[in-house]
Amino acid sequence: VAQDQLLLPYYKGSTFRGAFGNAFKRIVCTLRRQDCKTCILRTGCIYAYVFETAPHPDATIMGTGKYTSIPHPFVIEPPLETSRDYQPGEEVSFGLILIGKAVDYFPYFAYTFEEMGKTGIGKRRGKYSLRTVKTDDGGLVYSHEGRTIRPQEALEAAIPEEYTFNGNTRISVKVSFLTPARISYGRDLVVSPDFQVIVRSLLRRLNLLSYFHGEKREATWNHRAIIAAAGEINMSANHTHWWDWERYSSRQGVRMKMGGIIGKATYEGDIEPFLPLLWAGEIFHLGKGTSFGLGKYEIVVGVQ
Repeated sequence: VAQDQLLLPYYKGSTFRGAFGNAFKRIVCTLRRQDCKTCILRTGCIYAYVFETAPHPDATIMGTGKYTSIPHPFVIEPPLETSRDYQPGEEVSFGLILIGKAVDYFPYFAYTFEEMGKTGIGKRRGKYSLRTVKTDDGGLVYSHEGRTIRPQEALEAAIPEEYTFNGNTRISVKVSFLTPARISYGRDLVVSPDFQVIVRSLLRRLNLLSYFHGEKREATWNHRAIIAAAGEINMSANHTHWWDWERYSSRQGVRMKMGGIIGKATYEGDIEPFLPLLWAGEIFHLGKGTSFGLGKYEIVVGVQ
């Protein structure tokens, strides 16, 4: 609930993620002036795990040893409304998804969001009060009055590892990209959401999340067969476009372009085996920049 006037940008993911990062480090980091890469406390530090997530030196999953970072174990889903001016007393709702080990750190996340409200966010640093935290089904996790966090059972995303493609069931799926989807293929960002590119991106993201934040093992997917089958799915309608936005990184001292695909696309073919992957992507998002809320989409399934 806004205590002051809140002046937020059109896309609010950068504001929430940026303010959260600064507040989180201030709250949980013991050696605030120490670079995480050279900090002796790195292996046991909550901030380093959440924000400077790096692969183990011996990690070989999907060639991850070539990279300096892996997907963050959290997603902040900013408000999707285009309102930029919130008056005192108005409510602002946003989502938070914690993955794997990060679920255990929820109290730190809740406290940080509460402290962010005292410091202020957006232009002119408008203050707010964190009133409630609820699960998707309405269960109360935290309230400002009681200031008690109620433990929650973590949900599991059941994603099969064996797939059979027979081509007998043709259905259509409409995908609505609600926030910019930054999907890379061959080190380039794609501007057309071909189904095969989406599946490649989902397989990679879900595999890395499971390995580093979940079961610590690589999925036994037959990547070649799954990707080949995805290549047979047609995009029957494409009403997407590229949407550019920028964010300023105070840590790096530079402005960064964070554009991606938004809009709707419809796919047709033997899609039923892919539905668990697509449903998982609705939860975990798609592509790059997911901690800013990028890559959020919803699907509607229709039988032909």
